[in-house]
Amino acid sequence: MTTTLISGGTVVSATGRTEADVLVDGERIVALLEPGSRLLGTDVSAGVDRVIDATGKYVIPGGIDAHTHMQLPFGGTEASDTFETGTRAAAHGGTTSIIDFAVQRYGERVQDGLAAWHEKAAGNCAIDYGFHQIIGGVDADSLAAMRALPDEGITSFKLFMAYPGVFYSDDAQILKAMQVSRDTGMLTMMHAENGPAIDVLAEQLAEAGKTDPYYHGIARAWEMEEEATHRAIMLAKLTGAPLYVVHVSAKQAVEQLAWARDKGQNVYGETCPQYLYLSLEEQLGASSDEWGAFEGAKWVCSTPLRSREERHQDAMWQALRTNDLQMVSTDHCPFCMKDQKELGLGDFRKIPNGIGSVEHRMDLMYQGVVTGEITLERWVELTSTTPARMFGLYGRKGVIQPGADADVVVYDPNGHTSIGVGKTHHMNMDHSAWEGYEIDGHVDTVLSRGKVIVDGDQYLGAKGDGRFLKRGLSQYLI
Repeated sequence: MTTTLISGGTVVSATGRTEADVLVDGERIVALLEPGSRLLGTDVSAGVDRVIDATGKYVIPGGIDAHTHMQLPFGGTEASDTFETGTRAAAHGGTTSIIDFAVQRYGERVQDGLAAWHEKAAGNCAIDYGFHQIIGGVDADSLAAMRALPDEGITSFKLFMAYPGVFYSDDAQILKAMQVSRDTGMLTMMHAENGPAIDVLAEQLAEAGKTDPYYHGIARAWEMEEEATHRAIMLAKLTGAPLYVVHVSAKQAVEQLAWARDKGQNVYGETCPQYLYLSLEEQLGASSDEWGAFEGAKWVCSTPLRSREERHQDAMWQALRTNDLQMVSTDHCPFCMKDQKELGLGDFRKIPNGIGSVEHRMDLMYQGVVTGEITLERWVELTSTTPARMFGLYGRKGVIQPGADADVVVYDPNGHTSIGVGKTHHMNMDHSAWEGYEIDGHVDTVLSRGKVIVDGDQYLGAKGDGRFLKRGLSQYLI
C-alpha cells in the first residue's frame, strides 16, 4: 500500500487547529504527528512513498455535500451532470463524498427506484457516494419498504410539500411517513413549501402576463416556506420524528426552526450557497444579448432566491453562526440554458429548477471565512464534520484522525480561484450561476481514500474511484 505524509500544514477541525503532519497508509489516516517527527530515530518523510508539502496551507477533511441530484429527471428533461461528470467536478472543488437522492414516484416501488440509482452511480463516480431515498408516493407498499432501507445503508428519506402531481405528499401521507421515521430512527428530510398555494399564485401571475423567470421567486413567496416549515415541525412533534429541513432560504423559516429547537425538538436545517450570496433582485436585473430577461433562468431554483432588501442572506449567515442552521449543502441540480432552461421561455413555470454548485461550495464557504462571516473551524464543521455526523458517516468521514478514511484536502489561503465557464468550472453546464466570483483561496491537493485525485489544476482520479457508502443512523438523534 502507498504511504503518504502531508507535512508542514495546519490541520483544521471543527474544534480547533494545530500544526501537525498527517500520515496516511493506504486508504486510512494512521497518525497525526508533530511537525518533523522521527520514528525509530528516522525522519518519517524518509520512509514514505510520497510527501505532500502543505507549508502555509490548511489541511482539512474532504468536503461532504449531502444534497445533490445527479441525472435527476425533472421538468421534462434530466439534470445535466451525470454521476461521472458531477463527482469529478466535486473533486476539483475539494468535495470527496456526496449523498444523492434515489427517486420513487407515485405508483413505483421504492426498491426499484433505489436499484435504478445504484445502476446509474455504480462504477461511474470519482468520489464516494451514498443515497437518501425520495418517497414520492406514500402508500402502504412504500411505507413497508421504507422500514427495510436502513439495512441497505439508506437512513434518511425525503418528502415534498411542493410539486403537486410530481413529488407532493399531503399532510396525512407525511404523518404516516414520519411515524416510520420515529420507529426506525431514519431522518425525515423535508422540502418545505406550500405547493398547492404556490401553484395558484403562479397561475395567476402567468394569466397576468408576468412570465419572466423573476416571477418564479414571486410565486414562491417566503410565506409559503415559513408556513410549510411550521407545519412540518408540528407534524414531526406530533409523531416524535426527527426532522431535517432542506435548502432553507427565508429568514422566517429559520425563525420557525430556531423556535422548535429552543423547545428541545429534534429539528435541523441546511442552507445552500445561493441563499448566502445571490438574490432575487440580481435575477431581475439579469440581461444579455442572447437571452434578454430570460437570463434570469440561470438562477431559477426552489426554494427560490430571496430579496436582498429584506436581508434574507444576512439572516442565513447569522443562522450558521448561531447554529440555528447546522450545515451547508448545494442542492446541486444543474441544467443547461440551451435545450433545458429554455423549455421555460415564455412561462417561468416550465423552467427546470436547479443551480450547479457542487464544484464551488468549499470555496464559496471559505470566502465567508475571509469576510468574517464564519470562523475557519466553522467552515470545516459546516461543510464536512456536521454532514458526516448528521448522516451517519462520522469517524469514517468528516474528520482527520487515526482510523478515518484518508479524504483530505490541502487548501491554500494565499491562492486564488476565479469561478466561471472556462476558468474554474468542470460541471457539465453551458453557463455558471457563479460567473465572475473571485475566491481568496484555492484547493491545491485532494486525496480520496489516500489516492491523490486532484493536484493543482490537474485531475488524477478516474471513473469508478468512488465507492458506495452504507450509512448508519444520524448521530444527531436524541
